[in-house]
Amino acid sequence: MIDQTTRRLLPWLVAIGFFMQTLDSTILNTALPAMARGLNESPLRMQSVVVAYMLTVALLIPASGWLADRFGTRKVFMSAIVLFSLGSLLCALSSSLTQLVASRVVQGMGGALLLPVGRLAVLKVFPKEQLLRVLSFVTIPGLIGPLVGPTLGGWLVEVATWHWVFLINIPVGVVGCFVTSRYMPELLGGETRFDWVGFALFGTGMVLVSVSLQGMGEHALPLATSLVLLFAGLAAMAGYWLHAARSALPLFSLRLFHIHTYAIGVLGNLFARLGSGAIPFLTPLFLQIGLGFPPTQAGMFMIPTVLGAMVSKTLVEPLIRRQGYRRVLVGNTLLLGMMIASFALVDRETPHWMLLLQLAVFGVINSLQFTAMNTLTLGDLEPDTASSGNSLLSVVMQLSMSLGVAAAAALLAGFSDHGIAPQPERLLSAFQDTYICVGVLSMLAACIFMQLRPGDGDHARAPVVSVEEG
Repeated sequence: MIDQTTRRLLPWLVAIGFFMQTLDSTILNTALPAMARGLNESPLRMQSVVVAYMLTVALLIPASGWLADRFGTRKVFMSAIVLFSLGSLLCALSSSLTQLVASRVVQGMGGALLLPVGRLAVLKVFPKEQLLRVLSFVTIPGLIGPLVGPTLGGWLVEVATWHWVFLINIPVGVVGCFVTSRYMPELLGGETRFDWVGFALFGTGMVLVSVSLQGMGEHALPLATSLVLLFAGLAAMAGYWLHAARSALPLFSLRLFHIHTYAIGVLGNLFARLGSGAIPFLTPLFLQIGLGFPPTQAGMFMIPTVLGAMVSKTLVEPLIRRQGYRRVLVGNTLLLGMMIASFALVDRETPHWMLLLQLAVFGVINSLQFTAMNTLTLGDLEPDTASSGNSLLSVVMQLSMSLGVAAAAALLAGFSDHGIAPQPERLLSAFQDTYICVGVLSMLAACIFMQLRPGDGDHARAPVVSVEEG
């Protein structure tokens, strides 16, 4: 029996976990140049710090529900907070890029479980008529984290050191552990079989393909090694596809791709997020290294993007109702790509008010894209496919954003002679060329959304729980 105190404090606890995750993902980007200086690395080669976390989250999301059902929500949520806090401490103690990347993997193991397990506890504790209100409250930190994260990260590296970008998670984690031990209910699920074979094949394929593409793009691995990893990853993905076709309970059912809107939505997410996922990594670097902004100012310039995203929430529903998903997604995808490419017009002479306006407009268009893609993708799922479909979409989102960061970093390194002390004007030009390429890459997703039929998604059922718009 769940008491009233637990019902009152559980949403706050889950919100704390979500806040830790979203704050960490945004506070880090502004601090990357300072971290690079502290580790004697080029700031153009720090993307592995971001990619390692995203890939780890993508890898472990599918197992989060099974772990919570098997070991209990309190144990798993507590373990998530401890891992996240321990990873944060290890990041702060790192003295090399290799150590920092390994520590980010530990941090990602905790981050992968925080929101899914917390959200599962909310679903089990609260009746359906209260879910919308409670889940809306839980996702508020998802807006606060990106709002304060970039500026806080810039301020911390100016008044202290980059280590505090990670150390700031420790007190939040201590509070989270205390509240979890007292107010997180220990909820167990039924005895369900987990597809460990599928999990191993899918995870191996995803990691190997990502590492191989990153290695080829950055010339960090010999070409032969990258090709071997690529083909091994593709073989693992093919193995998963064959396994899922004959398994009674696969990790992700292939039946999901028989749903027209889901198949288009997932593929569209994969390619559209390559561009938009690269911007939170690319823009703070551009502002500091390309335009010479101090870290705090660079962080503050990211605020209009978040404010624009908030404004878009009032626009998306009436726009889709009038124009339909096909027109909105095709048109907005092209507009998003052009908006990303427009940052190539920014230089040191650009007025600050114009750059702020550009970032705000990008925030509106980018958030509209996320909301439209997610509601299209999940809207036609039936109750028996909703959980698997939601989990796969979360994985695709994380994977696509990590590939977008890796692609942007590879382009930036290539245009700047692989980061070997380029001249300031050459470096500015490298950022501008990268924005153009990333924008064009994003526009290609419009080809996928063109496959929607008029009226697709119009009668979609609203999903009980939608993925967060990371």
